[in-house]
Amino acid sequence: MSSKAKRKGSSTAKPALLAGGNPQIGRADGDAPVQAYIKAMPGWRRDVGRRLDALIVLNVPNVRKAVKWNSPFYGIEGQGWFVSFHTFTNYVKVTFFQGVSLRPVPPGGTGKDGRWINVHEHDLDEPQLATWVKQAAAQPGWVTSDIRA
Repeated sequence: MSSKAKRKGSSTAKPALLAGGNPQIGRADGDAPVQAYIKAMPGWRRDVGRRLDALIVLNVPNVRKAVKWNSPFYGIEGQGWFVSFHTFTNYVKVTFFQGVSLRPVPPGGTGKDGRWINVHEHDLDEPQLATWVKQAAAQPGWVTSDIRA
């Protein structure tokens, strides 16, 4: 077996980083793929990812986790997905799928429902994010075939 074939099949291989440093993690349910994504986030963004994950779990103990489209998703079975985040070069984008219903409304976005906030290296406002996470988890989220309302 070639060394390339061994690396490809190795469970210790590091995920590839896509544009902006976003880890390429295959679609999967559960905490393990989310933790693999966070572990692969480059530099200071890894700490932001850990803090976001911990904040969500603390405020929504029954949260369901998955990686979809190379991003961690958080939801509640029977309600849908309520938040996700994605790594970019200079920030981590935290998207609330029903963000227009949050108070105050997160500043990013102009679409029908979703709103987001870009978290830079030193500006993670944990109290505000905790408030938004609790609000978002208490209402219907984005329903996909794998998390039905």
